[in-house]
Amino acid sequence: MTVLEQLTSQQAIDLENNYGAHNYRPLPVVLSRGEGVYVWDVEGKQYFDFLSAYSAVNQGHCHPKIVNALVQQAQTLTLTSRAFYNDMLGKYEKFSTDFFGFDKLLPMNTGAEAVETAIKIARKWAYEVKGIDENEAEIIVCENNFHGRTTTIISFSNDQNARKNFGPFTKGFVNIEYDNIQALENVLQNNPNIAAFLVEPIQGEAGVYVPSEGYLSAAKRFCETHNVLFIADEVQTGIARTGRLLATCGNCNCADKNCSGTPEVKPDILILGKALSGGAYPVSAVLANNEIMNVMKPGNHGSTFGGNPIAAAVAIAALEVVRDENLAENSYKLGKIFRAELSEFAKEHSLIKLVRGKGLLNAIVINDTEESETAWNICLKLRDNGLLAKPTHGNIIRFSPPLVMTENQLYECIEIIKKTIASFHK
Repeated sequence: MTVLEQLTSQQAIDLENNYGAHNYRPLPVVLSRGEGVYVWDVEGKQYFDFLSAYSAVNQGHCHPKIVNALVQQAQTLTLTSRAFYNDMLGKYEKFSTDFFGFDKLLPMNTGAEAVETAIKIARKWAYEVKGIDENEAEIIVCENNFHGRTTTIISFSNDQNARKNFGPFTKGFVNIEYDNIQALENVLQNNPNIAAFLVEPIQGEAGVYVPSEGYLSAAKRFCETHNVLFIADEVQTGIARTGRLLATCGNCNCADKNCSGTPEVKPDILILGKALSGGAYPVSAVLANNEIMNVMKPGNHGSTFGGNPIAAAVAIAALEVVRDENLAENSYKLGKIFRAELSEFAKEHSLIKLVRGKGLLNAIVINDTEESETAWNICLKLRDNGLLAKPTHGNIIRFSPPLVMTENQLYECIEIIKKTIASFHK
């Protein structure tokens, strides 16, 4: 079998099943091409992509500006490591810090790496600036969080599927209920060793849980009162996904027409990934101001690929697309339409228990148990009808299409979703 040999869907699935580790349960569709909001399988059938690679492809599949940046840089210089300077990293760092309103950026590759980086920065700041005794710093996290699957990160997860038989686990984390400001205040008042509060502005993997109005701003105020860093994990919610450049709305110079000009929260540490590259290349970043980031010294942290020239060129292009094509504005507008249409539909179809989300990060909760296969079967039927989505936590279906989607395309997709769900009888 040669690399260029055309496979059938079943052949491709069999190859993965036989030679790959079984750490995912993919929907049975084999994709070979993508453009904008569409993907095609190996047999040539076209689908609307309503997952966007978990919000990595906000700018649409194979956006020509991003692809061109990747190709041009790949033909010039791909990797130097950080042993030397390269002529792209500084440009990327300046562009991104100006774009998001921070002093400095630490470049990494994947979202989980960026979360690990933020944890290290927060701990080092706690010892060297706040004055916590070494090895005593703790970080507050939230129940049902998803920040990645490294050993340290699963140490503060309560997802037993991610934790079972992977211990022993890393200490130093305090787990509280999400969207419970009193729980956060209680820990901050009673534990002087808290270095930071790490939180997702919307819990995506948990089922697109949107916190109460004012929760994030209240949390930031309590953190400031107790000299604790507020770390926003915007790997999935950032880069215009929720109808703002950031879900925390920490940057008011984003040319977002829906921005009020007053940020709800400016994180002390911002974690980005996924759509930072438009899905073309692994790029992640941690941003903070000098009083925090300057604790990092040569040899403290690094990555051979972090900050490589391709990543830098791709990230600049990806952010320019978000800005120039008004993707935050489009996400805001289309998200309101999506939730209004599906919420009205749900009134007459008991199979939909709830519709929730922000921008084009949305979910429907299926009126069945988490152990049921109903959501999975709905996604199989959606696939048959030309739309790809995926369940999370058993009975929740996440809908997050590329932000380049048009209003007409969205209405076409809404009709597919309605038709599919109507074909199921509770």
